[in-house]
Amino acid sequence: MKVLILNGSPRKGGNTALALDEMVKIFEAEGVECEVVQVGGQEIRGCMACGGCYKQGKCVFNDLVNETAPKLEAADGVVVASPVYYASANGTLVSFLDRLFYSTNFPKRMKVGAAVAVARRGGCSATFDELNKYFTIAGMPVASSCYWNSVHGTRPGEAEQDAEGLRTVRVLAQNMVFLMKSIALGKEKYGLPEYEPHVSTNFIR
Repeated sequence: MKVLILNGSPRKGGNTALALDEMVKIFEAEGVECEVVQVGGQEIRGCMACGGCYKQGKCVFNDLVNETAPKLEAADGVVVASPVYYASANGTLVSFLDRLFYSTNFPKRMKVGAAVAVARRGGCSATFDELNKYFTIAGMPVASSCYWNSVHGTRPGEAEQDAEGLRTVRVLAQNMVFLMKSIALGKEKYGLPEYEPHVSTNFIR
C-alpha cells in the first residue's frame, strides 16, 4: 500500500505539517508506505487551458506537477492538506491540483482520497468541500473520519493543543488504511466495476 500526501502549506513545519505527521504515524504503524510532497511555497502556475496535455500526455509546464504525476499513478491513496485562506484552499495548491488532475490521463478510480483543512478559526468546511471535489470527479472513494477533517492552530505548533482535531486525522488515517486494503481485496476478487464510456453534454449547443 502506498499513500501520496500533498502538503499545501507554504509554512514548512507548521500546523498543516503537524496534522499530517499524525497521519504518517498511523500509516507507518500499519505498514503503509507514504511520501509527503511539499506543494505550498513552490512556484506553480495555473492551468492555461491550452490542451497541450492531450497531445503530450503531461502538462506543458514541466514542474512539480509532472514530477508528482507518476507518484499519484502508483498511489493507493491520496491525502491533500491545506491551510485556509479566505475560506478556501491555498491558491498554489489549487493551481497544482487543477493541473495534476486534468493533465494525467491514467485512471484514478478507486484510489482513496482524503482532505484535511487547517485554520485559525473558520473556513475549514468550505476548504474541505473544495478539496473533496477533486476526488469525486475522478471516481475516487472519499475517506471519512469521526468529524470533518479539520485542525485548528495559528502559531507553529499550536495545533498540538487541538486534541479533537488530531484525533480526527488519526481516525481518518486508520479508515484510509482499511478502505485501501478492502478495495485491494475487492479488486482481486471482483475486479473494478464496468466503466461506461464518457459522454459530454454541453448546456449550449
